[in-house]
Amino acid sequence: MLLAELEIFHSRPIAPTRRISLGHMYLPVDPAPGFGGLLLGAVLSVHIRDVDEDFHVDIQRLLTEIERGSRVVQPRLRHRFQVDRHGLTHSSHRLIGAGDSVEFEMNNSGSALQQVLGSIYALERLDETTRTLLIPVMRKSLSWRGPIGPSFITYLAGSRTSSVSALADPRAWALDVLGFPGGTVKPSKREVMSRFRASMRDAHPDHGGDEKLASKVMMDIAEARRILLDAL
Repeated sequence: MLLAELEIFHSRPIAPTRRISLGHMYLPVDPAPGFGGLLLGAVLSVHIRDVDEDFHVDIQRLLTEIERGSRVVQPRLRHRFQVDRHGLTHSSHRLIGAGDSVEFEMNNSGSALQQVLGSIYALERLDETTRTLLIPVMRKSLSWRGPIGPSFITYLAGSRTSSVSALADPRAWALDVLGFPGGTVKPSKREVMSRFRASMRDAHPDHGGDEKLASKVMMDIAEARRILLDAL
């Protein structure tokens, strides 16, 4: 299942001019950062590691300009952004749902700098409210040096779970994890805590919970409690 996609068109390494354009973008961002924000952050994090450190300050400045809504003067970092894609090759990046887990697919045929700039210009194309929400996500991506997997997703999303259902609709997922009946909209703090304690007890191996899964289940239960209490 396709959760998010970004196509970046760019000049070939041997081309005399350096150009960037954007192709197909499917970047859902609700609730923020959404699957789109996670994909943009992953593209930035994966490729910034191979960008000359001399450019890192300029990349931070570019993010700041986009955050302020300033006009981005071209060219930037030796590349010119354009709408026309004629004569350009392209790279494609996707976030794929596999069951209730997610996988990143990075198909890069250009330079690391081109991918970094492409992800930032894709961010610029989003509406002002969304940009404001995703700029901190992009900045966090710049400092990530671990693998691009579940830990990266929880780091960006501010959540302890990286399941597709939790990222797509955190509230519905949390209600389900704590066993609230269908139709429950906004449980009270007392109801949340009661369900939390009962779920934790049932998940514990001493009370019949699966010993191999207990840690993951109890972490999900705790995260579900946080989500619901934060919404009160």
